[in-house]
Amino acid sequence: MSSMPSKPLTVSQLTQQIKLALNTSFSGLLVQGEFSELTRSQAGHIYFSLKDANAKISCVMWRSSAERLKMRIESGLKVTCYGGLDVYPARGNYQFIAQRIEPVGQGELQLALKQLREKLAAAGIFDPGRKRPLPVLPERVAVVTSPDGAAIRDFLQILLRRYPNVEVTIAPTRVQGDGSAQEIAEAIALANRMRPAADVLVVCRGGGSLEDLWSFNEEVVCRAIFASKIPVITGIGHETDVSLADLVADVRALTPSEAAERIAPQKIDLLDALRQGRSRLKTALQNRYRKSFAVLQSLADRPALTRPFDQMNQHRQRLDEFGERLNDSMFDATSEARQRLTELAGKLDVLSPVGILTRGYSVTTDIKGVVVRSVSQVQSSLQITTRVQDGTIESVVVKSQPLEDVE
Repeated sequence: MSSMPSKPLTVSQLTQQIKLALNTSFSGLLVQGEFSELTRSQAGHIYFSLKDANAKISCVMWRSSAERLKMRIESGLKVTCYGGLDVYPARGNYQFIAQRIEPVGQGELQLALKQLREKLAAAGIFDPGRKRPLPVLPERVAVVTSPDGAAIRDFLQILLRRYPNVEVTIAPTRVQGDGSAQEIAEAIALANRMRPAADVLVVCRGGGSLEDLWSFNEEVVCRAIFASKIPVITGIGHETDVSLADLVADVRALTPSEAAERIAPQKIDLLDALRQGRSRLKTALQNRYRKSFAVLQSLADRPALTRPFDQMNQHRQRLDEFGERLNDSMFDATSEARQRLTELAGKLDVLSPVGILTRGYSVTTDIKGVVVRSVSQVQSSLQITTRVQDGTIESVVVKSQPLEDVE
């Protein structure tokens, strides 16, 4: 039976000894499990748990390590973590300190590339409908690349040999290493602000490993290319290298050299094309002239042009005929109307009271102008007026007598 220690340990001392033992015995470990209970602190630290079917351990990745992560970690992802055990003295809990994280079954960079590609595709950044064609003959070209690399030398050599009239401006930037993605994005933005504005923007670099080309798979570079007002052509790496920047660009060239070839044709080819175009234009104009001349010749032989007054004289004669027919019709109509008017006037004379007066009749009215039609309307001493053919007679009634009394 062991003897009891003569002096007790404080909680802090015990925790410190455990911490030292864990740090010494459980460092440089590879632990595989499934992410769960994932949270991020405002300071940038990542807290999570690793679990399998039978156990779970608390883990933390400090910000200094988390900033180097390429992939997006999420619950349910199966990973392998490199690190060691430590103790959190305030609670007396042990936890695993993760320094590196890699997905199980694929590399970290491949997973990060897949995740970002899915995110950008969902945002429509790769949409083919938004891609713009390159101008046929650009006057000014801006190039975002390293000024010291072989890529810019190859690009300039081919471009200026093919089309020496173009003006090239280089926006220098690092193309690999920590912080290079942000520099590339800033160079793209700078090229868009240049005045006079460039007609084409080239983003290029030479070949390398996936790690070397990783800056062109960063979201900040992809969004800078997407936001460019200038059509963008990329020439990144070798033929087999395809970055996310290539997918965003309006045109993807396999290499920086091909980017130069895609921007402008050879000057000698342009001159040949101009000569051929001039020859085709001359032939087309000659054919058009011959066809037009033949049409004019056929029109010149028509009577309307050889005897232009024939038609006019025929229309003039027809107009005279119509005038005569109109005069005859108007005369006949006038005669018929005059005859009809005479007949109506005769009937009117027969029916007119004035006509009756000429035949010996008269009309008598009382002092109010009322026609006297009966002896019952008058009485002795009544003043009456009698209308005859040639005037009126004023008289006073002496006597009125009905016809039956006269008999």
